[in-house]
Amino acid sequence: MLLTIDIGNTNITLGLFENSQLEYHWRLKTDHERMADEYGLMVVGLMQLRQVDFKQINGVAIASVVPPITQIFTRMVGRFFDQTPLVVGAGVRTGIQVRYDSPRDVGADRIVDAAAAYKLYGGPACVVDFGTATVFDAISEKGEYLGGAIAPGIGIAAEALFSRTSKLPQVDLVRPPRAIGANTVYAMQSGLIFGYVGLVEGMVARFREELGKTMRVIGTGGLAETIARETNVIEVVNPWLTLQGLQIVWEMNQGYRAA
Repeated sequence: MLLTIDIGNTNITLGLFENSQLEYHWRLKTDHERMADEYGLMVVGLMQLRQVDFKQINGVAIASVVPPITQIFTRMVGRFFDQTPLVVGAGVRTGIQVRYDSPRDVGADRIVDAAAAYKLYGGPACVVDFGTATVFDAISEKGEYLGGAIAPGIGIAAEALFSRTSKLPQVDLVRPPRAIGANTVYAMQSGLIFGYVGLVEGMVARFREELGKTMRVIGTGGLAETIARETNVIEVVNPWLTLQGLQIVWEMNQGYRAA
């Protein structure tokens, strides 16, 4: 079994693959205060709840944008699973040629998403990742990572409205009854949900002008389904794209690592 770990600024997503199929997945809150043993007990506990024998794990792949947490998870994987994880970074084969001005500046999750999108859906493609940030990634017809765009995530925008104003409340990120909000909660939900729909539609249109009319659009991340229900520009919603990308990258590196 392969354990895949996507470490983000807000959440840590874990997936367990058997015979290249995603069998289980879990989500944890990213916590800089937790130690390796704490994370290990949590991960093993989640597996035991599903009656998974964690001793059967024979591989671990990690994509991370939080270096201190990467180190913690690397230690955890060694202690609890007796494995040296494949950490996506320089020297790891991904099947994606990075055309960014400074390739090392591209987050591992963005490259892994690109690898999965190209393998599963082909190119050209645009991946819209609704995470801590709302990230648009462009993949060429040849499978090249061209770059993209980064905007504040919906959660960050909602938190800013609450924390930076005196009278605006915290709201659930759900669709309001209509665009014209008849109260403050509905008005905020309209601005956040429908506002980000407009952002997505506008950015996708601009990417399509540069990548061509055949560009596929794949949504991923926690709020992908919420936004996709309000627009027809997102063709595919795959909430576990990064985990699948990690599995693809893992397989791609097995012969290379053995050599």
